Amino acid sequence: MSTLFIADLHLDDSRPQITSLFEQYLAGDEVRRADALYILGDLVEAWIGDDDNAELPQRIANATRGVRDAGVPVYFMVGNRDFLLGETFAKRAGLTLLDDGAVHDLYGTPTLLMHGDVLCTDDVAYQAVRRSVRTPEWKAQVLAMSLDARRAFATKAREDSRAHTGNTLETIMDVNAEAVADAMRKGGARHLIHGHTHRPAIHHFDLDGHTAERIVLGDWYEQGSVLRVTPEGRELRAFHN
Repeated sequence: MSTLFIADLHLDDSRPQITSLFEQYLAGDEVRRADALYILGDLVEAWIGDDDNAELPQRIANATRGVRDAGVPVYFMVGNRDFLLGETFAKRAGLTLLDDGAVHDLYGTPTLLMHGDVLCTDDVAYQAVRRSVRTPEWKAQVLAMSLDARRAFATKAREDSRAHTGNTLETIMDVNAEAVADAMRKGGARHLIHGHTHRPAIHHFDLDGHTAERIVLGDWYEQGSVLRVTPEGRELRAFHN
């Protein structure tokens, strides 16, 4: 019995080896024998809409649909790079969409699941941008653009993101401890799994007099990273081809 979690793959044509690693991992025994696979956001470097006719979205859909067809549920939560992903692609790819902040029972343990960006409240500039681009009006305006225009827009957005990251202290871009505690209280859970910060670790801390756990998933820029949850415990590891 095992449930698997991945996030922050940032799949992109510029790193074909990671796309291949993703496909190989999803076709392997660990995933095909799991109770469920969760992808907690930023599956791609940029998602321009469910109507994208490029090769990469189709490869992703084939890989995740293969897992679903093997009888393993695949849950997906959007991140800050793929929040335009919707029901149309989810249906094609065999994904069950999750709201950020969903609580799932993992072998008797209520666990809060998040992408993680909303926890980085010290990054005021990022949070302001996030609020503006998540409105239905903004999404509709972008999706009304041509595919070529959206690709150009996504390229500019990635450049702006890199510039912001390069000019912002790492401590500001990490999660805020009080935001973490508030989210866990709201969810009624003392266990949290999230991605976004690219700082894989298992943290234990006090939450209202009880021991709490926060697991941060690793990114896939240079290797794979997975959290394996079983009734006996949790294992966070990196892997290569």
